[in-house]
Amino acid sequence: MAEHRVESEVTGNVWKVLVAPGDTVTTGDDLIILESMKMEIPVESPIDGCVSDVHVAVEDAVSEGQVLLVLVD
Repeated sequence: MAEHRVESEVTGNVWKVLVAPGDTVTTGDDLIILESMKMEIPVESPIDGCVSDVHVAVEDAVSEGQVLLVLVD
């Protein structure tokens, strides 16, 4: 199994966390919704896999490049 770190592409705040550890996801599924400059920005799954760890919670501030969660395939 390979780990895939999903990182934020923008600086903003976590608006919604749509997955939890143990959830199975497919490529393109929304994992987290970020809010930046009053826009909702979905963070999509880059792979088919399973959520291993979620590193953020609702209302957390995140920076560009910060690891949001880890997926395993």
